[in-house]
Amino acid sequence: MNALLRCALSFIALSTAALGEAAPDTAHSFVIAAGTLTGAIQALSQQGDVQIITAVNTTRLKSPPVHGIMRTDEALAILLKGLPVRAEYLAGGYILRHANPEAPPPKQSQIPPEEIVVTGYRGSLQRAIDRKFAAVVSQDSIVADDIAAFPDINLAESLQRIPGVAITRDSGEGRQITVRSLGPDFTRTQLNGMEVLGNTASGMDNRGLVSRTRAFDFSLFASELFSAVSVVKSYAADEDEGGIAGTVKLSTARPFDFPGFKAAVSAKAMVNSDDQTPTPHMAGLISNRWGNFGALLAIAFSTANSVEYGYRNWGWHQVAMGAANIGPGVSTADTQTLLAGQPFQPIAETYSSWFDHRVRIGVSTSLQYRAGDHFELVLDTIYGHLSNHRSDYALAAAGTNGLTSDITGTQRLDAVSIVGNSVVAAQLSHVDLRSESNEMRDATDFYQSVLNGRAALSQSLTVTGLIGISRSAYGLPVFDKVFLESQDRNFAFSYISQNHPVNAYGGDLTDPAQWNLMRLDTQEQAITSQYINAKLGAEWRPQGGGWLTAGLAYKRFRNSGWSRADKEFYNDPTDESIPLADKYVVSTDTLTPYVVGDVGRTYATIGQIRDLNPSYNVPGSDYRICEDSLAAFLQYNLDTAVMGHSLRANFGLRSFTTWLTSSGTLNNGSSLAPVAVSYRYGELLPAANAVIGVADNLLLRVSANRNISRPALSDLAAAGTLTTAPFGGSLTIGNPNLRPFLADAVETSLEYYDEGASYMSLGVFYKNMENFITTTTTMMPYSQTGFPLSFLLPHQDPNVPYNVTTPINAKGASFLGLEAALQRDFKFLPAPFDQFGVIANLTYADGNSAVIFNGQSVSLPLTNLSKLSFNATLYYESDAWSIRVSEAYRSQYRDSEGANGNIGDYFAATSNIDFAMHYRLSDHLKATVEGINMTDQPIIQYTDATAKRIEVVTRSGHTITFGASYEF
Repeated sequence: MNALLRCALSFIALSTAALGEAAPDTAHSFVIAAGTLTGAIQALSQQGDVQIITAVNTTRLKSPPVHGIMRTDEALAILLKGLPVRAEYLAGGYILRHANPEAPPPKQSQIPPEEIVVTGYRGSLQRAIDRKFAAVVSQDSIVADDIAAFPDINLAESLQRIPGVAITRDSGEGRQITVRSLGPDFTRTQLNGMEVLGNTASGMDNRGLVSRTRAFDFSLFASELFSAVSVVKSYAADEDEGGIAGTVKLSTARPFDFPGFKAAVSAKAMVNSDDQTPTPHMAGLISNRWGNFGALLAIAFSTANSVEYGYRNWGWHQVAMGAANIGPGVSTADTQTLLAGQPFQPIAETYSSWFDHRVRIGVSTSLQYRAGDHFELVLDTIYGHLSNHRSDYALAAAGTNGLTSDITGTQRLDAVSIVGNSVVAAQLSHVDLRSESNEMRDATDFYQSVLNGRAALSQSLTVTGLIGISRSAYGLPVFDKVFLESQDRNFAFSYISQNHPVNAYGGDLTDPAQWNLMRLDTQEQAITSQYINAKLGAEWRPQGGGWLTAGLAYKRFRNSGWSRADKEFYNDPTDESIPLADKYVVSTDTLTPYVVGDVGRTYATIGQIRDLNPSYNVPGSDYRICEDSLAAFLQYNLDTAVMGHSLRANFGLRSFTTWLTSSGTLNNGSSLAPVAVSYRYGELLPAANAVIGVADNLLLRVSANRNISRPALSDLAAAGTLTTAPFGGSLTIGNPNLRPFLADAVETSLEYYDEGASYMSLGVFYKNMENFITTTTTMMPYSQTGFPLSFLLPHQDPNVPYNVTTPINAKGASFLGLEAALQRDFKFLPAPFDQFGVIANLTYADGNSAVIFNGQSVSLPLTNLSKLSFNATLYYESDAWSIRVSEAYRSQYRDSEGANGNIGDYFAATSNIDFAMHYRLSDHLKATVEGINMTDQPIIQYTDATAKRIEVVTRSGHTITFGASYEF
């Protein structure tokens, strides 16, 4: 980079000597807020349409506001007044140098590195800090450290570096985020100024399979398409309502981000330690400008293989046993306890493996027209595709006489260990096992086109506008599962080593002759979400220190979907024999080998249908949510000084109304019938944010606001979603009349900004939520739910107990948190240690909500709330090398309300180690090696906050990416 700048300086100097050019006298309209000189120079360069090269460090220098129509040199003189910086006009542009006329200019070969604009990872940190410093709201950002080069494998992995942000992982990579311990449904995602929603799916039903929620799946997009991501944690009236936790703002690259022609390509290979097959990861960008017009195209393509495998069960239940099912080796005391059905026992203890071949494609384009600062028009489009081809396998104690419900068949308990109220180990005989082989193919396609415009109608009045549309379509056309059964087996399980449950099996599990067909399951799913946004805004800047902004916004949201299922049983009265060629031993990573059915061959042998029509719709899954919202806001903005201290602030009020219609099928008292429920709600949302310059480089940030989060889509469903199981099942009934979450929030922070990419901050935040949405869960016989008996499993008792859950508005909930962050370059150390730096942040939050079980209110932690999370990165960066190692820790958190007498379902704490290493081979060529989850952190799920009964323990290995990138 030093060489590039020296060349640029030399070229401009030579051009000037040859041309003897003078500064132009063309006037431009400038609207530049007070702040850092770095940001002001960038704004002046764009608004004055002039190139400016800096040979000084401008990051921590403060500049005054510039407003009005004037020549570029006049605006530049105002910015530099009183600063140790001088501007030289050379060949149509400016060079900023030290203002000390007595200091001899350095030779071009001796320009100090610390006086050159910082690039690479350290440069991206510095630009992110500049964004935070300049913002009036509480905001943290991540900026790409090179062209088409975001500093992590995907967006979620990068976002977890931001203070207060934690992620959930699936298929070996980050998927969704929580902000300040509030779950994904509380975070609004905005792409190029417009709200968006994109949903994908997990391969594991313990994690919800398809996510029909408001939570954005950040695994959908290739990270190379984005130039910056910001997480705005406090609310201002000029922001769309709807994100109590915050708003994630995604920005794709635009042609005027670069001074002229720019192109970059990268080619990498990814390898997962459990699969060890290299897969491609490629990206490219090309951009150019022709006067006032520019165009950009970015493309990214990657595939990835991952294997997640380990242990799981179907939950814990109080299981009834017959006296004949308890052997003589069980003590009298334990026998009486078991006959009374008192202890909780694990259901369907299972070894599972999930193989996923993932394809991700991303394309973004940008057409940009800019006529100085008077007029700008930008058309951004983006396409994202994410597809999964999954092969899932399981070996479960879930055969005809299995461990899936009350034990009254051939099974016999020969030994047992009961600790507290849980069966933690047991040996059984005459148990029927089943294996599962499942082929899944799903895909999400996301499209967005958004047009942004800005026009200065006069020196004081500017209008802005936005119109856009986005659509996300998820489809699961293939979900075909083969169940084989092997009968009369010895089986044992042990949870004594709590986080390492173990199963033991009698006989040869790899003999295909001992396995026969039990059942075939076929499913299909589809979900479509669409947004249409339109905004019109105005900014009025009279002469003086304050200005007004106002605007109108319309938002149209539609969500629809359905699920279809066909379960065909072949074990009544006995299992059906299939050819040996239709069976094979699992080859994917697994805790033990066993026989499964070949999906394609078995379906062909049996003649089972694989394409389902609407007659196979799962009851309650076919529902539609329609929302139309209209909003208006007025905001007063201030950038001034009070008693010698800088003050930047905004005070505003937003009003909105939402019209909601939820349509589906509900119980009318005797049967399921179509229904449509309409509801309207609105609110006034005041907001105030202020940043006070307490001292040099020391800011006090204060915010107070009211905001909402709309209910989860499934909670609003005019439908009941049914999940069947041998031990009973669950029924979740939506509530279209739910009011949105309403939160009053206050926060403050003290932030100190040092030179370079260094700062530290300490803040506290408090949110008080009204209309808090919680659940009420009761157990009732299936026959009383109103759902048809035909939906039960074969020979299942109509009086089998079901967990019936309904969302309701409760009194409220509140939580209090603390957030601390440190970012520090070690420039004060001797070489080579002066090239090191550290980033660290910590968030602590605490809050509870009421959950109702069988009429009793129980206080539980807020869903997705981790009391403690922290991130730390140690980095080293020189002219050639860039190396960083990161840790992300998240304490345990509640995932759902729990069931069957277990209070709460939880994820255990996680700690992930990632790294990235870049070596610059030349000014244009860079080699990279990156890795995530290097310690193969397990994902552990358990039920009941007190007993902590293990449900899932899986691992997905670590992933290494290596390759190179070239910039033109």
